[in-house]
Amino acid sequence: MKYRFITVEGNIGAGKTTLATMLSEHFQARLILEEFADNPFLPLFYERPQQYAFPLELFFMAERYKQLKEVLQSLDLFSNVIISDYLFIKSLLFAKVNLPSEEYALYQKLFDIINPQLVQPELLIYLNAPINKLQENIKHRNRSYEQQIPDEYLLSVHDTYMQYIKQHPVRTLVIDTTRVDFLHNPDDFRKLLNALEEEYTPGVHYLKL
Repeated sequence: MKYRFITVEGNIGAGKTTLATMLSEHFQARLILEEFADNPFLPLFYERPQQYAFPLELFFMAERYKQLKEVLQSLDLFSNVIISDYLFIKSLLFAKVNLPSEEYALYQKLFDIINPQLVQPELLIYLNAPINKLQENIKHRNRSYEQQIPDEYLLSVHDTYMQYIKQHPVRTLVIDTTRVDFLHNPDDFRKLLNALEEEYTPGVHYLKL
């Protein structure tokens, strides 16, 4: 295994947790999953986003930092493989979408203080799913507070992720998942595993499965 720390990212409903879990089982790796259900502001945010966006994003940032700091400090990256289903910078990207400019500026100052303290993944897998597939997945997993997410919001999240990926020299595999199903099509998963044996330079690499 060439990469000791891999992160799976993508839009809401892209299948991050499913793929991260499959990879961790295959590689017998330590799995880090975002504990989004513990955020008490999440259902409130979907009801009244302007009122609850700032506490929502602060809670997410604090919890993500705490979780990543504790896990990464306890493991030896030379002897353990780690798979996570979120980037810490996800906090900043969603804050950019959800917060007004003054609150975002404050949030970014806090983020910039703590971000350098975390180990960054060696490889990012970005699941690029079309909006209609995201909505299908969101409906299928049936979290009540997600059922009214508008297409426009998902598109805004997508655009923010892609802007970040293109502007930062992170070693990234972008996978178009329009016709990909890692869970139910073993051939798709096998092709990804083969791709993970390749050496990638920093930057964006578009992977066709």
